[in-house]
Amino acid sequence: MRRLSENYRENVSYLNKTLRVKENFDVLSKTLKFANGEVTLYYIDGFVKDTVMQKMMMHFLSLKKMPSSAREMMETAVPYVETDVTEDTALMVQMVLSGATLMIGETFGAAAIVIDSRTYPARETQEPEGDRVMMGARDGFVETLIFNTALIRRRIRNPALTMQYMTVGSDSKTDVVLCYMADRADLNYVETLKKKLTKIQTGSLTVGHQSLSECLIKRRWYNPFPKIRTTERPDSATAQLMEGSVLILIDNSPQVMVLPSTIFDFMQESNDFYFPPLTGTYIRIVRYAVFFLTLIITPAWYLMLEYPDFIPQWLTFAFPEETGKLPIVVQLLLVEFIIDALRLASLNTPNMLNNSLSVVGGLILGDFAVDVGWLIPEVILYMAFVAIANFTQRSYELGYAIKFLRIMLLILTAIFGIWGFAGGFLLVTVLLATNSTVNGKRNYLYPLIPFHGKALLSLLVRVKKKDT
Repeated sequence: MRRLSENYRENVSYLNKTLRVKENFDVLSKTLKFANGEVTLYYIDGFVKDTVMQKMMMHFLSLKKMPSSAREMMETAVPYVETDVTEDTALMVQMVLSGATLMIGETFGAAAIVIDSRTYPARETQEPEGDRVMMGARDGFVETLIFNTALIRRRIRNPALTMQYMTVGSDSKTDVVLCYMADRADLNYVETLKKKLTKIQTGSLTVGHQSLSECLIKRRWYNPFPKIRTTERPDSATAQLMEGSVLILIDNSPQVMVLPSTIFDFMQESNDFYFPPLTGTYIRIVRYAVFFLTLIITPAWYLMLEYPDFIPQWLTFAFPEETGKLPIVVQLLLVEFIIDALRLASLNTPNMLNNSLSVVGGLILGDFAVDVGWLIPEVILYMAFVAIANFTQRSYELGYAIKFLRIMLLILTAIFGIWGFAGGFLLVTVLLATNSTVNGKRNYLYPLIPFHGKALLSLLVRVKKKDT
């Protein structure tokens, strides 16, 4: 640890050079003179609260005599709540660049005062666009870390709620908070996460939670299933905490990571709990059924077309009268890509045209494709169901995982027939069972593997919460 000099002028020169005050227009220094000495304040324009800094400077200038040490100055003459004294120059520079105010003085020696008067630009808390509920709270996490921790503490007023602060990234020094309930979480698992976070070697967390998840988990490109569940809802995050989960909050990201995560966790939604148990159970069953159908509907339909003799009479309505100019498997794959093309186009379309362009574009393309013989109506019907059904669960990553596996099943079925269909299902099971996540002792298929009947039932059936 490098310390400041006992000489005030040398400290001013060192900090001016380290913070590059002359080169950066937004790195400011302010010198205040007293009868028995002077102090210099360092801060970032845009991170400090202007009114607070103005009042503090007026208070400092009203002092007749500057205290004889940094500790005495902090305890008797700094009218602010969040203050600390440090001699670590690296910490001083980091705090200034993070938005805090640093004060050094002629009578402080090698010590300095850190005044945490920072404020970050932030949007208002509002309901997340991708995780809406029909009933319940309408607030959501934002890109400012301290706001997000406050949203959680507003809901849990228990001393057991623990939020441990650390920084990740040698260049970005991104603020990260490990949040858990000390009386409910697996403390051994918490320690494992701490070690993983402290051992991360990266320059910066460029894309927030995704960068951090890739640092925590060794990626397997061939396994598309999501590794870590995230949420933008404080009520959902709070519920996970009360069930013993651990949260990782990252500055500059509205996504809060929930650990450990299993495939069944991705299938739960806030709406399940804002309705009575019967309604919540029905919604959950519908979601599971639709989720399964999105995986098998097109491969199973194509398999029926390949083996028409084995299909009962009452299912013959599913057979198309015409097959079109392109093979049906090619039609299905073509529409898979067209759906993503329309989705990408809608993302880059101005808001006022977004919905209309997506709907009109889909109708026009589908109608003309049928007229010219590229596609048949049955293909459009099944693929339209798939496209809409993906929105029954909120995880885009899980939606694309199912899409990739559906395409794989379709191709295997087209090449190997019923054996390809069966082999594809086996491969999906293997990918689920071997998915690499930060789950500690918990398998990705828990509570199915290892089997835990009560836990599995609670995931399938929405039961009334008991008081604890």
